[in-house]
Amino acid sequence: MVTLRSYVGGRWVEGQGGKQALYNPATEEPIAEAGTAGVDFGAALAHARDVGGPALREMTFAQRGELLRAMYKVLHAHREALITPSLENAGTTRSDSKFDVDGAWATLAAYADLGTKLGAVRTLADGEGIQLGRSARWFGQHVLQPREGVAVHINAFNFPAWGFAEKAAVALLAGVPIITKPATATALPSFRIMELLVEASILPPGAVSFIAGSTGDLLKHLGEQDVLAFTGSHATAVELRSMPNLLARSVRVNIEADSLNAAVLAPGVERGSPTWDAFIADVVREMTQKTGQKCTAFRRIFVPASMVAEVNGELAERLSTIVVGNPAEEGVKMGPLATASQLRDVRAGIARLRAEAAPVFGGDGAVKAVGAPEGKGFFVGPVLLECTDPDNATAVHSHEVFGPVATVVPYDDSVRSAARLVARGGGMLETSVYGDDRTWLAEAVRGIGPWVGRLFIGSAKVAGQTMSPGTVLPQLVHGGPGRAGGGEELGGERGLSLYLQRTALQGDKAILDHALKGE
Repeated sequence: MVTLRSYVGGRWVEGQGGKQALYNPATEEPIAEAGTAGVDFGAALAHARDVGGPALREMTFAQRGELLRAMYKVLHAHREALITPSLENAGTTRSDSKFDVDGAWATLAAYADLGTKLGAVRTLADGEGIQLGRSARWFGQHVLQPREGVAVHINAFNFPAWGFAEKAAVALLAGVPIITKPATATALPSFRIMELLVEASILPPGAVSFIAGSTGDLLKHLGEQDVLAFTGSHATAVELRSMPNLLARSVRVNIEADSLNAAVLAPGVERGSPTWDAFIADVVREMTQKTGQKCTAFRRIFVPASMVAEVNGELAERLSTIVVGNPAEEGVKMGPLATASQLRDVRAGIARLRAEAAPVFGGDGAVKAVGAPEGKGFFVGPVLLECTDPDNATAVHSHEVFGPVATVVPYDDSVRSAARLVARGGGMLETSVYGDDRTWLAEAVRGIGPWVGRLFIGSAKVAGQTMSPGTVLPQLVHGGPGRAGGGEELGGERGLSLYLQRTALQGDKAILDHALKGE
C-alpha cells in the first residue's frame, strides 16, 4: 500500500499516527493511505511566504510563464503514468482520466503563453492612466502587483489533476506561492503529479507545497495577504467563509460550490437536425462523463412541453448503450462513483428527486456492474427523471445529485418561462441553450445570463465544432453567482486579479512609467 506524504518546507513529510485509507472505487480494495498528523502548518505557511514568495516575485511574468511551461512539459511527458492512478483511485474510465490529465497540462500551457504575452515586467498596468491636473505630468495609474502571502488551494475529489492545475497556473503566474490540498479520497493522482514536479527540480524553493490529508489548523494561520480558493460543497464553503480570522483579516476567498446547471432546448428545433443532435449528445455526455461527477454537468433539462416525449425517448435510447462497470474492463463507458459516501448521497438524492419526478430511465440507479466483484464497488447507473409540475417542485431546483442523474422539466416555449425556471437553481456555473432562432436566443442571453457564470449557445452553425459545454476553458471565467459560490477562476488574464493587489499610483508620469517597467 502506498503512503502519501506531504511536501512542505521544501521536503517530504509523512504524517504520524492514524491515516485515512484510499480505495479503488470499482473493487473497494484499499490502495493507499494519507494523513497529516504532526505536520507543522504554521511553519509550512512561513516557508512558502518567506522563501517561495520572494523567489516568485523576483521573476517577471514571462519567467513565471516559462516555469508553467516546464510544469506542463513534465505532465505531458508522463501522461500515461498519470492516467493509471486516476483509473485506480478515482474510478474513471480511460477516456475520463485523459480528460482530467489533458485538461491539467493544457491549462498550464495556456497560462504559460499568457506569461509570454505579459512580458518581462513584474507590475501590470490596470487600464489606461489618467491625467489628474492641468499638466500632463500629474498623473494617476492603477497597477496590479503580487500579494505577499500564500494561496491555499483546496480542491474537490472529481478532478485531482485538472483541479490542481487550474488554480496553480493562475496563482504561480501572478507570483504567489501555493499550498495545494487535494481531496484525500482521490489524492493519489495529485500526489503523483507532485512527485514528478519535485523530481524534475523545476520549482523554485517554497513555490509549491502539497498536503496529503487534513488541513489541520492551516486555515487559522491565514492573514491579510493570503488567498483561499475552495472547490466543494456549499455547506463547507459557508463554514470557511465564516472563519473568524478570515473575516477579521479580510482574507480573499474564492468559492466554487454546488450548481444545478441546466440545458435548455429552444422551441422549433426539429428532431434529427444538427442542433437537436448536438443537444442530445451533450446531455448524454454531461450526464455520464466522470459518472456525472462534474461541477458543470447538467442536472436539469428544460424542454418545450410539446417535445418532452420525443426528448425522453431519444435520451433513454442513448443512455441504454452506456456500459457501467470496472474501468479496467474493455468496453466500459462509465465507472463507479468515487467514494462510498458519494454512493450513499447519490442514492438518497435520487430518492428525494423521485418524490417530485417520475422515472424515465434507470429507476433508482441500481445496476449490475461489468467486471466488478459481486456486491463490491460504488456503482450507480444513469438515471433520467421527468418533473411534470416544476412550479411546485423544490428538490429538483435546490438539491444537486452529484452523479449521473438529470431531470427533464417542461416549459411553455417562452424565454420568460425557461429563464424563470433556470433561475430557480439559485445561481449556476454553466447553462447551455440550444436553438437557431436568433431573436429567441438573444432574449435567452438577457434572461438567463445574470444567473450563470458561463452561457453556452449551441446552434446548427457550431454543431460538431465545439467542445463539450462542461469543458472548463482557461480563456474563459469559471465560476458562478449565488449557490455556485460567487467566485471566478481562470478567464485568462482576469484570473490573475484574485492574487494581485490593485493599487492607485499618483505622481509624476515619468516616475510612474519607470515603476511599471520595473527599472
